[in-house]
Amino acid sequence: MRLTECGEGRAAWSPDVGERFHNAKGTLHGGILCDLADAAMGVACLTTLKAGEPFTTVEEKINFPRPVRAQLLTAAGRVARAGRTLALTESDVLHAEGRLVARASSTCVRLGGR
Repeated sequence: MRLTECGEGRAAWSPDVGERFHNAKGTLHGGILCDLADAAMGVACLTTLKAGEPFTTVEEKINFPRPVRAQLLTAAGRVARAGRTLALTESDVLHAEGRLVARASSTCVRLGGR
């Protein structure tokens, strides 16, 4: 998996997923899509924090509108809103032809000096 974009409030990852990540029905396991979306949202959130400031995810939701098989994917994460304590993040996972295969959202909390 390689980081293909990283800037203020945004990040994107592009892995090439193979059949070793398929579920019993022959499609990409949803947990792989969750990990990919979570990584994109986490890095996007990280870009809005001070150096070394810790944070954690307190809630996450994902939808899988289309099954996907082995191919190149892109997960684009963005910070929808960053407050003093909470950040709302979103991620779209697209397959090589640009079709949406997963959409995720999460809430992250800044941990300050804890």
